[in-house]
Amino acid sequence: MQSEFSRRPLKTRAKNWPRQLAFRLVRFGLTPNQISAASLVISAIGATCFFAGAERAPTARTLLFLSAAVCIQLRLLCNLLDGLMAVEGGLKTKTGEIFNEFPDRIADVLLLVAAGYSVRWHCENAIELGFLCAIAAVLTAYVRGFGGSAGLPQDFCGPMAKQQRMATLTFACILSAAEASLRFEHRFMLLALAIIFGGSLFTAGRRTKRIVQLLNAR
Repeated sequence: MQSEFSRRPLKTRAKNWPRQLAFRLVRFGLTPNQISAASLVISAIGATCFFAGAERAPTARTLLFLSAAVCIQLRLLCNLLDGLMAVEGGLKTKTGEIFNEFPDRIADVLLLVAAGYSVRWHCENAIELGFLCAIAAVLTAYVRGFGGSAGLPQDFCGPMAKQQRMATLTFACILSAAEASLRFEHRFMLLALAIIFGGSLFTAGRRTKRIVQLLNAR
């Protein structure tokens, strides 16, 4: 699915438990592309939790925010496992790159836009902020892919690469659940989206600068 130059560097990949889980999935007859598709389904469920939580009672909002946090982490787990199954499990396919990239981009858009909708009653610009975060997230991936198309190793630098975006969104979900249970206004999700937007733009700019430096050094 992915060459070593296009694989996201993850410390978790070196641990034993994800490898064991990936090999178990391979033995069950599952493929990396199926796991990639599953990550999109899970992200859609997480986005639904965001959408549904906006108009619910505080207890329901608490549970839905926590459910969204779980979905975000399960999405990342799928992203980890599909690569392990493809490379270490020897199940690379010709369409693997498509399944690896497209679901990720759609998942980013679904989750970030829906996160904006989740607090739309507390800020009139929350929806627009969610869309801006989605655009910025896709931009960072585009710049990374452009570097790869120019013959360079794909640059996964942050500070707001996918892992950092989803970590920020996960923490925002947990804190938003606490706000809902305490009947507070939702401030943390708005703050998290603002951080993701600004950080993603900075990341896209930083990656572009590094690409230019590498191309000029050729």
